[in-house]
Amino acid sequence: MNSMVFASVSSLLPVIVVALTALVVMIAIAIKRSHFWVATLSVVGLNIALLALIAQASGLIISGEAFGNLYLFDGFAKFNMGVIVIAALACCTLSYGYFETLKDNKDELYLLMLISTMGAMLMTGAQHLASFFMSLELLSVPMYGMLAYTFLRARSLEAGLKYLVMSAAASATLLMGMALIYADAGTLYFGELAKLLFSGQVSSLFVAGSVMMMAAIAFKLSAAPFHAWVSDVYEGAPAPVAAFLASVSKVAMMALALRFMIGSMVPVMPAFDNVLILIIALSILLGNLLAIRQQNLKRMLAYSSIAHIGYALIALLSVGSGSTSVISMYMAVYALTSIGAFGVIALMSSPYRERGHTSISGEADELRFYQGLFWRRPVLSGVLTVMLLSLAGIPLTAGFVTKFTIFFTAVQGVRFWAAGMVILGSAIGLYYYLRVLVTLYQKPKVQLEYDAHEHWGIKAGGIMVMIVTVLVVVFGILPEGLMQMVSFASIG
Repeated sequence: MNSMVFASVSSLLPVIVVALTALVVMIAIAIKRSHFWVATLSVVGLNIALLALIAQASGLIISGEAFGNLYLFDGFAKFNMGVIVIAALACCTLSYGYFETLKDNKDELYLLMLISTMGAMLMTGAQHLASFFMSLELLSVPMYGMLAYTFLRARSLEAGLKYLVMSAAASATLLMGMALIYADAGTLYFGELAKLLFSGQVSSLFVAGSVMMMAAIAFKLSAAPFHAWVSDVYEGAPAPVAAFLASVSKVAMMALALRFMIGSMVPVMPAFDNVLILIIALSILLGNLLAIRQQNLKRMLAYSSIAHIGYALIALLSVGSGSTSVISMYMAVYALTSIGAFGVIALMSSPYRERGHTSISGEADELRFYQGLFWRRPVLSGVLTVMLLSLAGIPLTAGFVTKFTIFFTAVQGVRFWAAGMVILGSAIGLYYYLRVLVTLYQKPKVQLEYDAHEHWGIKAGGIMVMIVTVLVVVFGILPEGLMQMVSFASIG
């Protein structure tokens, strides 16, 4: 019995490490405020959590998979946990340079980031509606504070308030959907819901509850037509927090959505295909078309994220329960490229280093700030170039590998219209990504509003974005390693 309890608890080891790190950081803040030590403790804790994950995956640490009926930490959960921890590490690293000279308190940001990361990690293994909601809220609630952390900037405060209001509405919709499902099925466990669906013992209450849950999930993923919040929130958020929202939050939410839909067998419902087709088509078209007219780089990346969610969901529509590996690979690469792109914005902004409180109202998020960047910061321009080419799906980048895999699954699943949507969306996306690249290589501006630190490449944030760039290129040229890692990321 003791060994069974130990195996059950050991499955939570990486999450426990992050939780203990949050406690240590909290105590450190209470003893003495030190930005350096708080950031260092956060990074060390996340590294230990990553090592624990690797040890579990390689068999060096013997652990079970199930934690009661609430969580299942299988290969799918472990892979996505790894992506989440790596992304959180990158965001902590970016945050240190970005907030280094902020005169206000900055230590609590890392505490919020650790708690949110813990919620994201739990989301990957949830197999019960109660753990579904608790894990999601553990991710979401700290996000409100992170988005509005630079509250003296009007846009940052607006971003936090908008996300709070919209997310609360989505959570209420989600809870109502769960209540309707429980009223009909009498169970909260995904596996039991699947049995009821297969036996046909569900009523219109179950269908209505599933639709409400799908709407809430689409909101959290910023999939169309539930995408209205995403551009304002991305634009107002501090760049490292926007990177966290685009990577950790999206990967965790997609993992949770897949776990729920495949675990409860919601895709076998007759209307599911029609709903998913609508979400995919609207996400790809609206995301790309809205991004075309943007002159703000963060808003452009926000609308681009809508389209990328649409691409990822094509695999679920085409190959059903076998899609988890494909979607996990897509979201992992998307998280890397988002961190790289927002990392460049964070390095360019440095709003508290050069101008103090006088520059607290802005970031280097307008396209005009990047005119001629290549001629003064060629390596940083190269980083942003690789990230944009990967998002566009250009060969020799990891983004091409994942987008081609999505295209192949659409053809394999005889969803030729979806394959056409990938081609059409990529063609539209190529236009606005190339527009940014052209700006980088234009004649440089005489007066610079924003610029990266002269020695950005030897700072922690600079080293991190260059490592991300190398990974995106290596996985694009030699994708076998990525595919081997993703191969065990399947549910069931």
